[in-house]
Amino acid sequence: MGLLTACSVRTQANEDLVQPTPSADEAYLRRGLNALARAHHMSSMAGHLGASMIAGYYIRRQRPNLAPQVYDGIHDDLQRVQDGGSVFGKRMSRNARLTDAELFMPFPKQAADETLIDGIAEALAKSIDQPRQSGHNVIFASFAIRALKDHPEYATPSIVDGICKLMALFEGQTPGNGYYGKQKGRIYGHKIKLPDNDGTPVFDDIPGMVDAVLDEVIHQDPTVHRVGFGGLVHIINHAAAISDLNDCGYGDLASRAVRSHRQHLRLWRSLPNVADEKGPLAVSRFTPHDAAYWTSGEIPYDRALLTHRVKTMFGFHELVEPVDFPEKESAAYDKLRYLM
Repeated sequence: MGLLTACSVRTQANEDLVQPTPSADEAYLRRGLNALARAHHMSSMAGHLGASMIAGYYIRRQRPNLAPQVYDGIHDDLQRVQDGGSVFGKRMSRNARLTDAELFMPFPKQAADETLIDGIAEALAKSIDQPRQSGHNVIFASFAIRALKDHPEYATPSIVDGICKLMALFEGQTPGNGYYGKQKGRIYGHKIKLPDNDGTPVFDDIPGMVDAVLDEVIHQDPTVHRVGFGGLVHIINHAAAISDLNDCGYGDLASRAVRSHRQHLRLWRSLPNVADEKGPLAVSRFTPHDAAYWTSGEIPYDRALLTHRVKTMFGFHELVEPVDFPEKESAAYDKLRYLM
């Protein structure tokens, strides 16, 4: 695409995030794009850090009337991410020369060029026809495209080129893996032979995909514990990302992604119930959109959930926005307690 290479990172210590206000929290967006653009220096999964920060920016725009305790909780999560609390940053890539905090640092100033944004979609197209790492190629690209379409002033060569390099890491990647019990262990998705008719709903468009995902969320049962392929968190976020790609004008790409999403869902549904081994599913009393979730003293803080909680709050809204399934939306929303 003829883009310039990303510039070097400033090495000075990063500052804490400033508690945002509706008019000032664009820092989330800016830092999130910086981190996505540098993630390729660590691993494809390091994209979690920047994507979570961008999700934090959009939640206030999705739901401007949430209780202050919710925004405070999100801010605390994102500060933990920036400070190295995520499993997907330096902890996963010990040989990386950057720290988690350095991912978020600003690049030297460059002129923006909105026409570069299509390059991210072109880079994503090379890996979109199969599920890759539980849909993270689509998830990360969609966050970047959405943010840059809304704020083209950040579409600099350094940002776009770095995100394209992140997309290149997904080419040839597996769909992820699932846990099939003690005897079989973890198996990568490309090695799973699925039956022709496994009961997974057939869909080839976004409304059909959303309907199938909502049904899957609604029908969760705490006595059924599946492990792998990103769980329902990624089934939701993968679908939400596809919907956003379509909204951003990449309808052909979104249509191709819908087909790979169904394969992702089929792999998830193929997982056995390992509750006898792992225990029943843990269920929160509240959803993270409720102040009580953050003030209850029962917030789960495993390092994986740290980046996924805010992305799934954002993703659920994006999932249901383009369709009109109010009863299913309400029932599925309540079941978010099962995931976070």
